[in-house]
Amino acid sequence: MSRPTRKLFLLDAMALIYRAHFAFIKTPRITSTGLNTSAVFGFTNTLLEVLQKEKPTHIGIAFDTSKPTFRHVQFEAYKAQREAQPEDITVAIPYVKKLVEAMNIPCMHLDGYEADDIIGTLAKRAAREGFEVFMMTPDKDYGQLVEEHIYMYKPAFMGKGVEKLGVPEILDKWKIERIDQLIDILGLMGDAVDNIPGVPGVGEKTAQKLIAQYGSIENMIEHAAEIPGKLGERIRENAEQALLCKQLATIHLEVPIDFNADALLYEAPDREKVSELFDELEFRTLRKRVLGEEPVAESAKQATSQAQGQLDLFGGGIKTATQASLPTVAAHPDFEPEIDAQLTTGPIRNIATTYHSYQVVDTPELMDSLADYLLQQEAICFDTETTSLDALSAELVGIAFAYRPTEAFYVPVPADAEAAQAIVERFRKVFENEEILKIGQNIKYDLLIMRNYGIDVRGPLSDTMLAHYLLEPEMRHGMDRLAAHYLRYEPVSIEELIGKKGSKQGNMREVAVEEIKEYAAEDADITLQLHQILLPELATKNATKLFEGVEMPLVKVLAAMESEGVRLDTEALAQMSGVLENDIRSLENDIFAQAGVSFNLNSPKQLGEVLFEKMNLIKNPKKTKTGQYATGEDILSALETEHDIARKILDYRELQKLKSTYVDALPLLINPRTGRIHTSYNQAVTATGRLSSTNPNLQNIPIRTPRGREIRKAFVPRSEEFLILSADYSQIELRIMAAFSGDPSMIEAFNQGRDIHATTASKVFKVPLEDVTSEMRRKAKMVNFGIIYGISAFGLAQRLGIPRGEASDIIKAYFEEFPAVKEYMDRIVEEARQREYVETILGRRRYLADINSRNQTNRGFAERNAINAPIQGSAADMIKLAMINIHEFIVTENLRSRMILQVHDELVFDVHRNELDLVKSRVDDLMRNALPMEVRMETGIGVGMNWLEAH
Repeated sequence: MSRPTRKLFLLDAMALIYRAHFAFIKTPRITSTGLNTSAVFGFTNTLLEVLQKEKPTHIGIAFDTSKPTFRHVQFEAYKAQREAQPEDITVAIPYVKKLVEAMNIPCMHLDGYEADDIIGTLAKRAAREGFEVFMMTPDKDYGQLVEEHIYMYKPAFMGKGVEKLGVPEILDKWKIERIDQLIDILGLMGDAVDNIPGVPGVGEKTAQKLIAQYGSIENMIEHAAEIPGKLGERIRENAEQALLCKQLATIHLEVPIDFNADALLYEAPDREKVSELFDELEFRTLRKRVLGEEPVAESAKQATSQAQGQLDLFGGGIKTATQASLPTVAAHPDFEPEIDAQLTTGPIRNIATTYHSYQVVDTPELMDSLADYLLQQEAICFDTETTSLDALSAELVGIAFAYRPTEAFYVPVPADAEAAQAIVERFRKVFENEEILKIGQNIKYDLLIMRNYGIDVRGPLSDTMLAHYLLEPEMRHGMDRLAAHYLRYEPVSIEELIGKKGSKQGNMREVAVEEIKEYAAEDADITLQLHQILLPELATKNATKLFEGVEMPLVKVLAAMESEGVRLDTEALAQMSGVLENDIRSLENDIFAQAGVSFNLNSPKQLGEVLFEKMNLIKNPKKTKTGQYATGEDILSALETEHDIARKILDYRELQKLKSTYVDALPLLINPRTGRIHTSYNQAVTATGRLSSTNPNLQNIPIRTPRGREIRKAFVPRSEEFLILSADYSQIELRIMAAFSGDPSMIEAFNQGRDIHATTASKVFKVPLEDVTSEMRRKAKMVNFGIIYGISAFGLAQRLGIPRGEASDIIKAYFEEFPAVKEYMDRIVEEARQREYVETILGRRRYLADINSRNQTNRGFAERNAINAPIQGSAADMIKLAMINIHEFIVTENLRSRMILQVHDELVFDVHRNELDLVKSRVDDLMRNALPMEVRMETGIGVGMNWLEAH
């Protein structure tokens, strides 16, 4: 599967603070009160630079604490000779922490561990969860953490530009063959700053030569007798010290800290806190950079108040002769209506400094009058205010409408269900009008809310979130961010009304109508203004057809699927939980029997002692920085072929995760009103165009193991009259690659129904098709799928567990047999270099800012995306079109069957038995022909009493 595009930056605070301090050592910044702000100023500039240029989706900043760490326990002299911290840095640290808090960025620290341990632990966990991770620090030690999706990010310093270091750069810089050998070099060299002695007389070059020759400190010590002269003597005398220094230099990757992606999501700064802090530090230029100019004088508020008194409820108020020709913009003598020219430049504005007319509509007469005005419009924007973010359980608090900029109307809705329904009914004819364009921000939520009141919102839709997603797929699409970027406007914060997120956060029902009116009407107004800016932008990027023909129709399809939900067999899950519990206990007993002792299997310390001290499974077991034996999955996987106990421990861990994460957790997520599970599909998350699923994530149910697949057994039809039908595209991305490249061998194999992996193996390994072994096919399959993602020899070698040379030969043979694929890859990368983006069949763009980068790692990542994005994006477009067409078929035929799940390339249906043959035939046809190509698309369709039987 492809790598998601979430970008996490982890900053080493102390390293950056020291760097900033010494950058200004000759020309310090001193405030009028005598405070040295050099370190804070430099740190702030660095932080803003990375936020602006790199646009991380997630960010966290790690600090050291004053408490001793495990390294001090291992080595009393650790950092003992370090010079006292400069007083200016000691003063700066609290201000930096205030800055981090004001910027709404998590500040991470844990007694007993250093920032690099925290960053290392989080980086590895984040990479496993699909992030591209950048560790921002000048500290060379971080190089040991770099891997395929983890990079060092060294900020610009003293005229030297930013450096992004991936695996190739680290290997080249340190003249090593494996990343982990950097730890050996650091251990041999030592670190004078941290008082790590290393081996006396061994510097960087000598350390590199020794590791190049022996591969590791341990192997070097075993051959120490062979090393001549004083060098050999020093190594023999300091062997234990060298091993200790290697431990001290090793970044600990098992810090007891949770990786919470949501907590690291970057949000807008707290303007009030930033303002106060920058005032105290006298950062005037930075204030303008972050906050814009100061708010205008109070007279602006007074002008706004006076203007509101001059406006009719649904009219345009006073108009000048010039303004009379601008009917789509509310008029006022002091207001300039050209949004593009006037509102997108200058200082950041807000509701207090901007002319607007927002009014409450709270009588039957006014509601009917508003509905009549709305029916006269070609396009309206609406926004619902509710009691909850859960659309299926939320109740309406009010509805805001806007149909021309700077004007909006708020209709309060009471808690009483009957009275609420009566108010909604007054606007039914507006919502169900087929001709009026309905505009919203994340409009799917509003459609779901209106469904709760029996309203099917009809007519064309426009969603500003999705419009921006097509324009800037890798950026965030929240209304606040869009308002700041396109309108230079800061909307009212929800936290001003109901408080910050958490158990003490209030409810919109508790807020006065006048306050909600300003907030809700502003949302509708700003969304309308964004719509007027973003729609022309879509046209300039050739994305209008994709927006109107795919993304917007899909919104209604997803709303219907989410509302429908899927039934869960809780009894089956309960039985599964019991079986898993017995299996877990049985495995536990087997493990204890083989070990000859009972112990806490969930304790890495106890497990390590049993495996490597009592049982002596390996001679020189790897240890963590705390001195414990490493017992991670990589360690146990390497042992499982020779030691049955390692396999059983891995099985034990897998079953525990299945039980806690899925089997026991899913029943708790059933909606009490519907009795079903209702996931939420996200259209604006992945840069490739694929959908994602949350609350719960039904796209992530494990299916690689028999036990994992059993979970699908619990997904069942709504009643005995229905069956589950699963329709899955077969090798869709490989087929698209064949079509794009035009390779005749691949096209022929697919169109004649041959096994593509066996065919590939036959060609690559030059054997007849009937002589292809399972091992050959396995390697060919990895190459087939790897090629789509621009896999390198390094990556293929890692995945197959073979030498890099052999992997390189396989890839070379592949391209010799399928030259059109190589030509396509070269062509698409070259086109990307020219345009700095690639496109799917339907014109979905993936922008590649680093495609011409001088940095090999960044450029390589962009080149892989250039190859993969058109293929994966076209697959996403294809299944989206299929979903739209299938939904239309179900609605047109007035069927009882429903589409209930989408999981990557698979669609799942709740099919009425009487409609089975019709649905099966039409779904197959609509999926295969959603996006016709030279290569024949195939689907696998199954039917059963549950999802497992059907798939």
